[in-house]
Amino acid sequence: MRRSSFLSVFPFILLLTSALVAQTATGEKQQVLWHKLETIVEEVDHGLDGVLGLAILDLTSGQTLFLHGDDVFPQASSIKVAILAMLYRQAQDGKLKLTDPYTVQAADMVPDSNIMLGLTPGITRVTNRDLATMMVAVSDNAASNVLIDRVGMEDVNRLMDALALRHTRLRRKMMDIKAATEGRENVSTPREMMTLLQDVYAGKVVNRQLSDDLLKILSTPKESFIPRELPEDVRIANKPGELEGVRNDSGIVFAQNRPYIICVMTTYLHSERAGEEAISRISAAAYRMFERLGRASEYGRVISPSNSSRP
Repeated sequence: MRRSSFLSVFPFILLLTSALVAQTATGEKQQVLWHKLETIVEEVDHGLDGVLGLAILDLTSGQTLFLHGDDVFPQASSIKVAILAMLYRQAQDGKLKLTDPYTVQAADMVPDSNIMLGLTPGITRVTNRDLATMMVAVSDNAASNVLIDRVGMEDVNRLMDALALRHTRLRRKMMDIKAATEGRENVSTPREMMTLLQDVYAGKVVNRQLSDDLLKILSTPKESFIPRELPEDVRIANKPGELEGVRNDSGIVFAQNRPYIICVMTTYLHSERAGEEAISRISAAAYRMFERLGRASEYGRVISPSNSSRP
């Protein structure tokens, strides 16, 4: 009787065990790719005369990769992602509208304001969304400062607190050299910037409709480091940042079937160009892995239209 019961259950046990082994084997193959990516990151970090921080998140599996992930880095213009998030949160809460107009003022003008400097003060009117587009697409500092005034610097930081991003801080306006000299820097960590982008992607900062519009603005093509060695048709919602001795880029890369977040931050750079190249090299390596995972079966086979007739 007992033997009969065991024999009836045994095929189920065997099937379950086989499934677990198959899943583990498949996972082990994918981990090889992750380990190779980690090796490339380590090589880039070792060769960089500076300090590098990294956070990568697979939005499909949830797997992550960090290097100095909780270290605080100066953000330069990458902090504008937090300003953008606050603008859209206030739009959702009814405190303002994305279509609210603003008349450009001469007092707004600061260096690196490539669009605002070309507008006519006292006459030209733009909307909050226009300002956001300028802030992201060309990193217009005057547009960024106007938005800081409109949404409130402390409100930006309160939103970061609400999202448990306690090291992400907006402490000064753009091009405020005096504040920077006093040590008031706009900062975050690779992990926290990754989490902020993850929350936007998941609709946790604002509703789905506003999240999609926010990501549309972030996806505006721009001079940056994450896309530098990627195919031109890949959608990337990112915001780079540049200061003397600092190069950053944080964004969401919408690789086919395998979107991911990548945040690379560099500081204490001997050469800013080397920092840019480090970001681009890591970005290219990450894309190669995720693009492959997105096209392949669980066993690693890729079936493209050109070889679909092969066995």
